[in-house]
Formats: sequence, C-alpha cells, structure tokens
Amino acid sequence: MKVLFIGGTGNISTSVSKLCIQNGIELFLLTRGTKNVTIPGVKIITADYKNYDELNYKLKNYKWDVVVNWIAFETNDIEKDLDLFRSKTNQYIFISSASVYQKPPKHPIITESTPLFNPYWLYSQHKIKCEERLNRAYQEENFPVTIVRPSLTYDTVIPVIFGGWTEYTVIERIKKGKKIFVHGDGSSLWTITHAEDFAKGFYGLQGHQQAIGHSFHITSDELLTWNQIYQSVAAAVGVEANIVHIPSDFIGGYSERLYGSLLGDKSWSVIFDNSKIKRFVPDFVASIPFNKGIKKTLDWFEADPNRQIVNEESDQLFNKIIDDYESLLIKKK
Repeated sequence: MKVLFIGGTGNISTSVSKLCIQNGIELFLLTRGTKNVTIPGVKIITADYKNYDELNYKLKNYKWDVVVNWIAFETNDIEKDLDLFRSKTNQYIFISSASVYQKPPKHPIITESTPLFNPYWLYSQHKIKCEERLNRAYQEENFPVTIVRPSLTYDTVIPVIFGGWTEYTVIERIKKGKKIFVHGDGSSLWTITHAEDFAKGFYGLQGHQQAIGHSFHITSDELLTWNQIYQSVAAAVGVEANIVHIPSDFIGGYSERLYGSLLGDKSWSVIFDNSKIKRFVPDFVASIPFNKGIKKTLDWFEADPNRQIVNEESDQLFNKIIDDYESLLIKKK
C-alpha cells in the first residue's frame, strides 16, 4: 500500500509509522521537518500544511491508497483535504478524539454510537464539526472517510491532568514529595492506552474497505481509577504520591485548558466498549498495562535531561490551586 501521513512523528503517530514500515507499507510523511524524530524507511515530503498552494504543488502528481491526517483540528482543515484528495485516495482517515462523546455521559459504557456532544471543550466541538463535515462528504459524494477517535494515549508524554504531557513538572513534584492534585475523590474510572497498542488497532483499519463510512475508538480495556493512575506514576518513580483531592470545577476555574480537559473529558467515569474495532481488526488486543507502560515512558524522559522540562508557571499554579483550596476548607470549618 502507498500511504500518506499528514504528521506521523507525534506521540501517537510515531508508533503507527514504525509499525507500517515493519509491515512493508510504502509510507510518506508530509512534514515541515521541524521535529527531531527519525523513522528509518519513510519517505519525506517537506511542506507546510497551512500553505494550500505549496501542498497542492507538492502532492498534485500522487495518488494514495490511504491518507491519514493526524493534525486536522478545524473544518477549514477538512475543506482543504477534501480539495486535495478527492479522487486521489481510496481511503481518508481522520483522527478525531474520544472527547467528542456525550458529556456528561448518560451511560458509562461508550460505543461508537454514543451521541457526540461536548458543551465544555472547544477542542472537542471543533472535532465534532470536522466529523460532521466528513460524514456529509461521504453521504453526498462518497468521499471514502474513516474516523478514528483516540482517547488518552501516551508513549513519549506523561498522561496526567496537569504538569505532565511534554512537561516533567508533575514528576519533579512527586519526586520531592510536594503536593499534587487529583480531581474529585480520585475514584472515577478512566482508560489510558499505550501508543504501541493503539497502533495495532489502527494499522488494521488502513486499506480496510469495509471500514469506509465508519467511526472507531481504539483504547485499552484496562480500567483504572485516577487514584490508581497517579499511584502507578509515583510507583514508577519509586515513591508515594502526596495527593490532594480537589473538585473538578474548582480546578477548572483556573484555566480554560483545565476546564475543558476535566469537565469536557476526564472527570467523568467512562468505559470504552472496543467490540467494534475488534470485529473489524480481529488481531487487535491491547497488551501493555499502564504500570509497565508508564515506567517505559519515564525511562524515556530520564534518558535525556533536555526532556525533563520543569515549567515554573505550572509549578506555581500547582501551589496556588492547592493553597487556595486548602484555605477554603479551613474557612469552612
């Protein structure tokens, strides 16, 4: 297969790119070339995705079996891709987000038919609009779309609520015994998926003609409370976490990003039903438990001091949120 990834060197997509190369796919990455990620065997098309004229010039002589857009976030990205790839690909895969599912959920078990509705998070609202536009293109002109909705997926990022992702701030605080916060009482259920597991499910959808017109989420089946998630992170560091439990809406009041990520996603208990991806890709199984995967991730961070970024603003916001909340509790007594 001849496959184009728009992106392909990110936290999730790098594992997929590597799996494609291992299985003999002719993989092209459209990239600006600014990331220091090398994937032997890929072919690079250097272009700025935001520059339509440059894209059209660089891609006009290609036809693809599969095009995957890892970095489309708004409907203008979708309109651009529709113009670029009409009649030039047998399948177009859009990377959406599992945060598009109904919030608050009316039922904790999430399937692909769960309504798409998120009044809390602009990011999710944009993704919903992208899906709606692509489904209209499928219905009106048979544009060959498949939609994939990752949930919290990690490899080279630290998958926690705050002070993680590409930062090392939360880890530094845990190491020093400083307080960190966990939303609610920490008992809500969540699923965290390693990118290598996600890649196995995603790989099987590429070139799968019966997947056209369908949407899929691809997650682990492991269910953890947020207390267990943070305890696993701390155990990977070799210490215990000093956790303060704070209501989600209190935390969310300190930044739009925290509000959207919590109220629009992670504060609710959800259980992802992966029956559909397993039906279409029978070999898919998520096999990396979080307590092992996070140790691998932290080993990656600690292999290079340049990756261990402690953000002073994040550190101070940790202190402010915790101090404000604890002061409020004292006043109420």
